[in-house]
Amino acid sequence: MRRTLIVLVFAVLLAAPLRTFAKDRDPLTTVEVDQLREAAQDPETRTKLFVDFAGARLLAIEQLRGDPKMSENRGQRIHDLLTDFLSISESLEDNLDMYSRQHADLRKPLKHAIEAYTNWQLRLRTLKDSPKSDANAAEEFKAYDFVLESATDAVNGGLDSAREMLDEQNKRKQEEKKKK
Repeated sequence: MRRTLIVLVFAVLLAAPLRTFAKDRDPLTTVEVDQLREAAQDPETRTKLFVDFAGARLLAIEQLRGDPKMSENRGQRIHDLLTDFLSISESLEDNLDMYSRQHADLRKPLKHAIEAYTNWQLRLRTLKDSPKSDANAAEEFKAYDFVLESATDAVNGGLDSAREMLDEQNKRKQEEKKKK
């Protein structure tokens, strides 16, 4: 019994720092979390919220890059915003998958998501190409290069998934109409 208690205490002591490093901060504000919670049963509203939240992170990156007064530690701040964007865009895809498994009608939210993913691809490509034209941007780019690649991959995958889901939704609705 005593040995089990010692092992348990040791495991808790080891796990506490790991939990701290795994998730230092939440990519969403408390207001955003509350808005998502309120829209839990409404796929259309929830999808729009995720799109808006992710878009806000990209807008913040663009504003940060455009303001010469905010050049201090800009690469790390862009990294953090991209990490938040990545988390939010992955949550969007997870939510769409969840609602799809529940056979919710997602045709309208999927169209909105596809538009957003397409827009995000362009904005991320612009961010990726920026170091080619500016020496300072090239140095900052090193701080967020990997997370930018991850975000780009996630957006590309999310777009593919959303298109497939929309095709499935459209086929399902056509089959339902034929049965009636």
